[in-house]
Amino acid sequence: MPNIARMYDYYLGGKDHYEADRLRAEEAKSADPTLITLIKENRAFMGRAVRYMAEQGIDQFLDIGTGLPTQQNVHQIAQSVNPAARVAYVDYDGQVVAHGRAILADSPGTRMVQADIRRPREILEHPEITRLLDFAKPVALLTIATLHFIPDADDPPGIMAELRDALAPGSHMAITHASADGVPDIVAKVVEVYKRTNAPGTPRSLDQVTGLFGDFALVDPGLVWAPLWRPERPVALEEALPIWFYAGVGRKL
Repeated sequence: MPNIARMYDYYLGGKDHYEADRLRAEEAKSADPTLITLIKENRAFMGRAVRYMAEQGIDQFLDIGTGLPTQQNVHQIAQSVNPAARVAYVDYDGQVVAHGRAILADSPGTRMVQADIRRPREILEHPEITRLLDFAKPVALLTIATLHFIPDADDPPGIMAELRDALAPGSHMAITHASADGVPDIVAKVVEVYKRTNAPGTPRSLDQVTGLFGDFALVDPGLVWAPLWRPERPVALEEALPIWFYAGVGRKL
């Protein structure tokens, strides 16, 4: 069965994937020839968001649905700002977690934990996470390209509300999420490909993704196409529009 974490690793030029993953990833690339650019822009947003949150003084990060560690991971970016930053990575896929633990074995201040975002309490009370992170203090929560793999039946707004409620004031949250708002025909083709993986996708609208932030105040420039969130160089809207991931960072007041 093609695995979305291994497919993502393949998109990013990693080495932890199998032929089934590569074949399905190539199908997705045929459906959207700009898919690799999209994946890289998603990753670039993650880097900018982590750096921003670390610069706000946050020194503990919870990355849910992390996938396989690849290049420029959350802990590397956060620790480049604050060497004492601590990062808990969470994924529900046992194979991903086993690979991740091996890759992160020599990375201080990190943990790789197997848990499912659909059961938030399982994450918030996991002993490895609570030993590493102090939820009485601000935490940066990341769900990067994760929530569109949670179907409506599993209540993503409810999941995120439970996670938000557990965070201290001053905490931040970064989300990227697929949407058909910009290029619906292309997104529909990619969704069809992902139906034949271990995690089909559910694109959502701007209003639906905004709702996942709840009462968190969106950091300027708000929820936008990923390349438009605090880019390192000017980006025109027409250049960003093919990148059909919304991205944003919110802060708990």
